[in-house]
Amino acid sequence: VRHQSQPSVMDPEEGDVRNEWPLLLWTSVAVMVPVLLTLWCSAQRSKWKSHRKEFFRQSKHGWHYTDLFSKPTYCCVCSQHILHGAFCDCCGVCADEQCLRRADHSLACKEIMAPCSPDGSMEHRWVRGNVPLASYCAVCKQQCGTQPKLCDLRCVWCQTTVHDDCIDALADHLCNLGEFHHLIIPPHYLYHVNKLRRRHPEEYAKLAPSRGSGWTPVLVLANTRSGNNMGEGLLGEFRTLLNPVQVFDLSRLTPSKALQLCTLLPPGSVRVLVCGGDGTVGWVLDAIDSMKLKGQDPFIPRVTILPLGTGNDLSNTLGWGAGYAGEIPVEQVLRNVLEAEVVRMDRWKVQVASKGAYFRKPKVLSMNNYFSVGPDALMALSFHTHREKTPSFFSSRIINKAVYFLYGTKDCLVQECKDLDKRIELELDGERLDLPSLEGIIVCNISYWGGGCRLWEGMGDEPCPPTRLDDGLLEVMGVFGSFHCAQIQVKLANPVRLGQAHTVRLLLKSSKMPMQVDGEPWAQGPCTITITHKTQALMLYHSAEQTDDDDGSSPLSIRKEVESH
Repeated sequence: VRHQSQPSVMDPEEGDVRNEWPLLLWTSVAVMVPVLLTLWCSAQRSKWKSHRKEFFRQSKHGWHYTDLFSKPTYCCVCSQHILHGAFCDCCGVCADEQCLRRADHSLACKEIMAPCSPDGSMEHRWVRGNVPLASYCAVCKQQCGTQPKLCDLRCVWCQTTVHDDCIDALADHLCNLGEFHHLIIPPHYLYHVNKLRRRHPEEYAKLAPSRGSGWTPVLVLANTRSGNNMGEGLLGEFRTLLNPVQVFDLSRLTPSKALQLCTLLPPGSVRVLVCGGDGTVGWVLDAIDSMKLKGQDPFIPRVTILPLGTGNDLSNTLGWGAGYAGEIPVEQVLRNVLEAEVVRMDRWKVQVASKGAYFRKPKVLSMNNYFSVGPDALMALSFHTHREKTPSFFSSRIINKAVYFLYGTKDCLVQECKDLDKRIELELDGERLDLPSLEGIIVCNISYWGGGCRLWEGMGDEPCPPTRLDDGLLEVMGVFGSFHCAQIQVKLANPVRLGQAHTVRLLLKSSKMPMQVDGEPWAQGPCTITITHKTQALMLYHSAEQTDDDDGSSPLSIRKEVESH
């Protein structure tokens, strides 16, 4: 019997599995290829970023990379339109990623030190393309930069703009450094200083006449971590208008090192613009005190403020406003600095001698604004503690003030500083005062406190001696708690005026209390605090700007003519 082979019957489930393998394979490929490609691109991008940082560090240009330019921008090398690339905040050169190295080698940046012509003149230093919006030609007076291409020219020193077709017709090819020539340190001045064999003040004074009368060079010191994080952008704008050597980032260089440039300039001529909060201003003023200790008194600069912090009470007192948010251009800021008046401001020494620490030196602090113990110091301490833990959260002035409000509301309910009058003794010029039932004591040197509140003058018709910055007197006041502080700030109440004094002494007898000096808080145990006059600083007062709280008399009362040194 012949056996016939029977056809094999395939299991349906086995057939389905075989049919799914190609689908699974292609699905895996479709998923993995984009993932691997993304990872490779990310690695290449990271590698490029590290190369770019190293390249930027070694470059003479002040390159800043951006993923999107805010206006139509063209590469200064290949003339093509670019969306992302780098720009130099000193000279304005722009380049895409592929042209960065060529731009760095072929296009020179602003020279901070260079010789001039034998007759003392200086030629324009032109950069082609990407001229500022609403700029006009110096020859034909028509608008520049209107064509969709790399066109027209700008001088990096005097900011003059001219059409490509008008450059030959420009009558004067010499650069006068433009509107801010009184504030700019020209490159040829530093070149001559570097050639001097004897570096004495009289030698610098001999070089000054070449700059003309009224030359008051300005140094810009910016704290990029203050307020709304505007410092980085402001540094770039100031580098564009001034000599880059005049602009300092305090996150990279201390004020003491930055202010050494003052010693290379004519004595008594320098102005310092501090971009930051009250703490940054105090940091700079301490560095100026160090200059005095080194015998550099003739080179002491005059200090002005661009307020970027949260409180900015010192800035408000000097007429520079309660906070800068870009509402006026940098050019107007420099004009205001040029027109400002010089006033003297008292600075104070705060000595904190802890009880029982007989062999330790007292803690010594400098005070420009105010010292306080009580609820406002508690709010500052709570704010400072949380900002140290999460600094990125406290990058906005509005958020900072909202956090202060929350801490103040909490203290209204808890009242951690009650019965202060039983724990503290207060002496004004050696005379002990009987304190009412207070929760806080505030000792002020300036007229503003708490982010814009006039504490001493207050409201109503109650007469009180006026405050001055240069009278050697401190104003001492008391508050009944956080709610009372809030009422004072909205002008519904007055503080308790305890008096004015040349010397203030506080004795904390028991327990720990929150304290602060100019917004720098700490918790302090039993101690003796003595506040005495330290020195005077030369500040610049902006008389043209009045605040809503001004009653017409207080700003005028701080003006005082200071003879030039």
